[in-house]
Amino acid sequence: QVQLGESGGGWVQAGGSLHLSCSASGRTSEMTALGWFRQALGKEREFVAGIAWSRGTLYYGDSVKGRFTIARDIAKNTVVLQMSSLRPEDTAVYTCAAADQSLIVDQPRTYNYWGQGTQVTVSS
Repeated sequence: QVQLGESGGGWVQAGGSLHLSCSASGRTSEMTALGWFRQALGKEREFVAGIAWSRGTLYYGDSVKGRFTIARDIAKNTVVLQMSSLRPEDTAVYTCAAADQSLIVDQPRTYNYWGQGTQVTVSS
């Protein structure tokens, strides 16, 4: 079992920045990936960014490339998502997820542990 704790998020005006943090605990030695997904009201879950944990390879969803940056702290089993140039369409609940069996980082089905989610609201 892996437990995930999220922090960050909130409200910001368009063009602003926010960061999200996700800390993993439990059987973290078995993690294969950590990622962030988001879901806006009435829309499907969307991949935002993720890391193949052992290799450190970074992955980004097309809609956030060049604006969001994901980074990890291996010693703390933490990933941070730095979000810049935020747009109203980035408004969503952002959820951290961890996988322990797959390296297909951008697919929700890869992940078997999910956080509670944190709201990000970007006003125009």
